[in-house]
Amino acid sequence: MDFKELIKTRRSCRTFTEESLTEDQVCSLMRAALMSPSSKRTNGWQFVLVDEKEKLRALSRCKDNGAGLIEGAPLAIVVCADSTVSDVWIEDASIATLMIQLQAEELGLGSCWVQIRRRTSIDGTPSDVVVRNLLGVPNEMEVLSIVAVGHKGIERKPFNEDNLQWEKVHLNQW
Repeated sequence: MDFKELIKTRRSCRTFTEESLTEDQVCSLMRAALMSPSSKRTNGWQFVLVDEKEKLRALSRCKDNGAGLIEGAPLAIVVCADSTVSDVWIEDASIATLMIQLQAEELGLGSCWVQIRRRTSIDGTPSDVVVRNLLGVPNEMEVLSIVAVGHKGIERKPFNEDNLQWEKVHLNQW
């Protein structure tokens, strides 16, 4: 699949089959994450892979809205970064999150980015605290996102290029 096709077909997937991912698929996802660029090559990101059903269920409750899909995914990848290593840890971890999603699509898998930073659970607990406590994430690590990954339960139509908002592109000045 060429890049143009990849970015057209990559859509958020919130429904997954029960089929597990292979070890090769998981390694490919992690290889993409570990090769993602970072500022000054600090590589401050780290990843927690979760495939235990009970932990997936608990992660699905880490925020009051938008995380429920994690319970149905065979794999969740928690993307963290060390904020003491780089002042642009958010950008670095965001790039790694997207690299995971692009690799998932190239493998024919579905994925969905679940935002954790600055979100709260239904009882008001910060989502990153919920994730940190559940998975033992060290205090120096910031939790940015969780990528739910699995075999697509529903196929979505590719992005329609007729809907591109070219009016949002400016040349040389606003």
